[in-house]
Amino acid sequence: MIETTSTAAAGATAPPPRRPLEGVRVLDFTIVWAGPMCAQMLADLGAEVIKIEATTRMDPERGAARVAPGAAFGGRRFPGGDPGERPYNRGGRFHEYNRGKLGLTINLKHPDGPALVRDLVRVSDFVVENFSAGTLDRLGFGYDDLVKLRPDIILMSMQGFGSTGPEAENVGYGPTQEAMSGLSAITGYAGGPPLLTGVFYGDPVGGTFSAAAAVMALWRRQQTGQGAHIDVSQQEMLLSLIPEVFFEYQFNGRVLGPAGNRDPACVPQGCYPCDGEDAWLAMSVQDDEQWCALCGLMGRPDLIDDEGFATHLARLRRQDEIDEIVAAWTKQHEHHDLMHRLQAAGIPAEAVLNVAEVLADPHYAARGFFQPVHHVEVGTYPHSSAPWRLESGYLPIQRGAPCLGEHNAQILGGLLGLSEAELARLEAEGVIGTEPPAG
Repeated sequence: MIETTSTAAAGATAPPPRRPLEGVRVLDFTIVWAGPMCAQMLADLGAEVIKIEATTRMDPERGAARVAPGAAFGGRRFPGGDPGERPYNRGGRFHEYNRGKLGLTINLKHPDGPALVRDLVRVSDFVVENFSAGTLDRLGFGYDDLVKLRPDIILMSMQGFGSTGPEAENVGYGPTQEAMSGLSAITGYAGGPPLLTGVFYGDPVGGTFSAAAAVMALWRRQQTGQGAHIDVSQQEMLLSLIPEVFFEYQFNGRVLGPAGNRDPACVPQGCYPCDGEDAWLAMSVQDDEQWCALCGLMGRPDLIDDEGFATHLARLRRQDEIDEIVAAWTKQHEHHDLMHRLQAAGIPAEAVLNVAEVLADPHYAARGFFQPVHHVEVGTYPHSSAPWRLESGYLPIQRGAPCLGEHNAQILGGLLGLSEAELARLEAEGVIGTEPPAG
């Protein structure tokens, strides 16, 4: 593994546990969210992940090369709201999706660029990319090309709609995948139009599923010695999470539409306003026992004896009325306090947390989920860690996200053996670099 001078996260006093993927090297050609998240999870598990960009084609999550004073940031967030002199090294989302990686720049349009990548493939285990379908083949790095360089290489292609089929050429991000998978068709309020979730689930679902597929492919290679080409369709991954929509149509001939927070198995179920500014609580009442407990907490024993609310079917018919009763009660209470009272009564309920509340939540603190990470151009900020724990302990974040081309010399010199003179020539000719070109 390459030694790195990048500053890393803090926390544990004991030596960190050995990670399952130590000794695995990943070349990460992905951009934006789903692909970088997949590679980030492999880094969390111990893989050495080398993120490859070009100074002329940075990951869009880095943002603009330069931001004029007072200009809009294009959705990027910077520490203290300050983009600084090198905003491409300070973007919040880039840091969240790319922590734990090494950074390398290679211009594939320069004659020397592809040769460097080929040398890297020979000493790597895994390649992950989310170019548009066919791009990797046109660059000369399709699976058939890669296996000539390393016979047991694993390639993961993470296209929005897969690399085959009539929609393969379509370029799609998370919102597109929500619509094309059918998720948007059931998202929204009853009687209203389809809506996007606002989270763009296609990306985190695609990243998580792909990381799991990567680990399985590595395990298979360990057992058989065989590499693989994993053809990912992020649309199909998202579609697999809403099977009830398809079963309802296949078995009952019924096309489901938006239903707000309603659920046929729970009533009341919804997100209810609480005391305070934009404070909310989510609640699901699943059976008669929980309904009686809720009525007791609300001081409404009359509802228990009312035949109009006595059964689940009866309550389903009067959901609007029940929601009004519940909301009038929840508005009188602080959402954390009410969450604990409902849970103590056996009723599933959670306070809806804003970002500040999430960062201060005692459950996350107890699990060490948010870990302080120091970065030379950003400072020290909490980052979300891996959402799993090993038997030997939690996994400290190894390092912050790389600056543009931060590890060029370490990778090309330390791993491939290029001399300082060769590195200087490559930088002078624009093959590698640490800054976007002027203009």
